[in-house]
Amino acid sequence: MSDREVDQQLVERVQKGDKRAFDLLVGKYQRKLSRLLSRFVRDPDEIDDVAQEAFIKAYRALPSFRGESAFYTWLYRIAINTAKNYLMSSGRRATTSSVMEGDDDESLDMAEQIPDLNTPETALANQQIVSTVNEVVNRLPEELRMAITLREMDGLSYEEISEAMNCPIGTVRSRIFRAREAIAAELKPLIEQKQNRRW
Repeated sequence: MSDREVDQQLVERVQKGDKRAFDLLVGKYQRKLSRLLSRFVRDPDEIDDVAQEAFIKAYRALPSFRGESAFYTWLYRIAINTAKNYLMSSGRRATTSSVMEGDDDESLDMAEQIPDLNTPETALANQQIVSTVNEVVNRLPEELRMAITLREMDGLSYEEISEAMNCPIGTVRSRIFRAREAIAAELKPLIEQKQNRRW
């Protein structure tokens, strides 16, 4: 049984009044949701508050959930909107956060192309590449930053990102392409420099 089918069964149980089924969904997605929200909100306490509010909104909206999209895609859309509303109501703009924070050891495709030679020079060069990727992603407009992180960090498909960001799939493809293009432009000199060095 796929994750989506398991989620759908839990959703149906919640719709029939089983509150414990919703607890299972919260347990399954709380960490992912907090990681998503950390791209908007810096303060960990505020992240918890926004996540809790998103789960409350999702719980209240579950009776109308028909399963046309995956539950977590639907939940992500609620969380993104909740974060934006939260920041607007407090008069703030969404902050940027590192693409590679905490337990997110994954990196964007380009950084993975760099071989790890376990030398101090290589470690320094790799650190510079990661730092550059983070800086570029932090400078991206919010829509590009969200699209690339949902794709690269959360592994969502283009269709799921389209649903989560509430925009056409062509727009998602364009945003991801533009984000990758910006990252590649900044990384190209670093990668070429690293390849030209003789350790």
